[in-house]
Amino acid sequence: MWKMGNDEEDRAESFLDEDSEGICSLSTTQSLIVFAIPIKFALLFTFGNVLAVGSTAFLMGPEQQLRMMFDSVRVYATVIYIGFVVLALICALWIQSKILTLLAIICEICALIWYCLSYIPFARRIVSDLMVRFCDTEL
Repeated sequence: MWKMGNDEEDRAESFLDEDSEGICSLSTTQSLIVFAIPIKFALLFTFGNVLAVGSTAFLMGPEQQLRMMFDSVRVYATVIYIGFVVLALICALWIQSKILTLLAIICEICALIWYCLSYIPFARRIVSDLMVRFCDTEL
């Protein structure tokens, strides 16, 4: 990944030249873990999401975090997100069904995206309009 070049252009080119080794991409092995061991992935993914939301509570205080989470603008997104977090944990720990766990994780990801969009002004309306525009079919 890193080449020791003499000039700055060679080093920048070698860093940007990587196709599939990006910071946010999953390797083949990592993506197989999602399908091979979905219960373990669900536990770690859900725990990571709870830590991410909890980290903002650490920065602004738990009272302010709860006040913002249950604001009238995002109360439904918060309840749906927390519900899917709990559902993912129930599917992973109690039911132990791989298919249900994967479905719960997919729903949790969608709920997390919708929850995060609630903090950006007009983002949910724009995404809703785009989804209607792209997915609306006339029969």
